[in-house]
Amino acid sequence: MKEIIVAPSVLSLDYAKTESQLAKVVASKTPWLHFDVMDGHFVEAITFGPNVMKGFKKATNLFMDVHIMVDQPVKVAKQMIDAGADMLTFHVESLDSEHEIHQLIASIKAQGCKAGITARPGTHIANILPYLASVDLVLVMSVEPGKGGQSFMPHALDKIKYFATYRKEHKLSYLIEVDGGINEETGKLCKEAGADVLVAGSYVFDGDIEERIASLR
Repeated sequence: MKEIIVAPSVLSLDYAKTESQLAKVVASKTPWLHFDVMDGHFVEAITFGPNVMKGFKKATNLFMDVHIMVDQPVKVAKQMIDAGADMLTFHVESLDSEHEIHQLIASIKAQGCKAGITARPGTHIANILPYLASVDLVLVMSVEPGKGGQSFMPHALDKIKYFATYRKEHKLSYLIEVDGGINEETGKLCKEAGADVLVAGSYVFDGDIEERIASLR
């Protein structure tokens, strides 16, 4: 079985131990770090913005995987790219038309960043299909975005399998990322379904960071 990319989510990092926990993430040899940007409008929660991202960018050379859950994705995308985002993923529901979504994907890439699209639990696959030939990543949410303490939703596996099959049939190269309720058990199911990247927060940071990351691989 292929080795998966693990993207530890800094949303679950203990900020009283930021330096030591980040050092353990780097020591694990995982290549990515995941950031969730929430504005309190598109989703209920509020998290951090570009200034925090800049700090992590100075502290490590990990690939910065940024997921924005905001009402103004065009504005926030630019702010996060300027702050050092390497991958910028947004929700189709945050814009009003297919044209605007294609425009934002093109704009993200024109700014030297990779572009991703998000499928939340209620997002119909048909609403994602028009963009699969253009994006670098599809993020499958296995919980509702912006709400903590949720369990992994098994029907996310069907979406992963669909996107994996579609990718193969259409000779595309986007990565499939999964976020929400990821642990050793659910991570294995996602990998078997065709996922390439696992976002893990509390599972990684609530235990031995290096061991937990290794278990997901």
